[in-house]
Amino acid sequence: MGRKGILVVVSGFSGVGKGRLMKLLTEKYGQYALSVSATTRAPREGEEDGREYFFRTKEEFERLIAEDRLIEYACYCDHYYGTPRDYVEDQISQGRDVILEIEQQGALKIRKMFPQAMLLFVMPPDAQTLEERLRGRGTEEEEVIRARLRQAVEEAREVEKYDYMIVNDDLEESVEEMHRLIEGQHNRIDRNGEFIQQIRQELLELAGVLGEDRAMARQ
Repeated sequence: MGRKGILVVVSGFSGVGKGRLMKLLTEKYGQYALSVSATTRAPREGEEDGREYFFRTKEEFERLIAEDRLIEYACYCDHYYGTPRDYVEDQISQGRDVILEIEQQGALKIRKMFPQAMLLFVMPPDAQTLEERLRGRGTEEEEVIRARLRQAVEEAREVEKYDYMIVNDDLEESVEEMHRLIEGQHNRIDRNGEFIQQIRQELLELAGVLGEDRAMARQ
């Protein structure tokens, strides 16, 4: 039975450690592909097309929108960002599980387009730890930190719309838990319709042969 990949959408509060979690997961297990977004912003120093982003002109990006070749997209600070459909579907067809790290609004849009997508929400062990992680980065001013915490309050209202949550307390344990959850999805009945039908047909054919053999033995 050929294994088809799964689309895994990961969200979580700012500062919860999603980036480190994704990095370690993809380094440890080769079956995962992190989705690469397309953007109209210029490459920064050290960035490469197809690695950090697919860099496109505004005209190219709008053509992707018109041709329905993006799973989702948004405009931030006068630049488009979006997830190319071709890349995701190609990776899934090759049997790789595609992980899309995206904010909550985009995640819920994807659920409507891909009902079988698996939605994971990464949680901190408690709110105090989340604040400590935000401050520990040392890259943001107080007002930005407070804004991110206020945003977390709003995001917490929608967590029940996800399939699973992972409490990112111990990074190594969280990676293993995420891997187990995704692996378990491959065995869901609603993902294996073709294989089940194949087994049914083989059983019918086998039962028919056995029935003929027994009939001949009685003659």
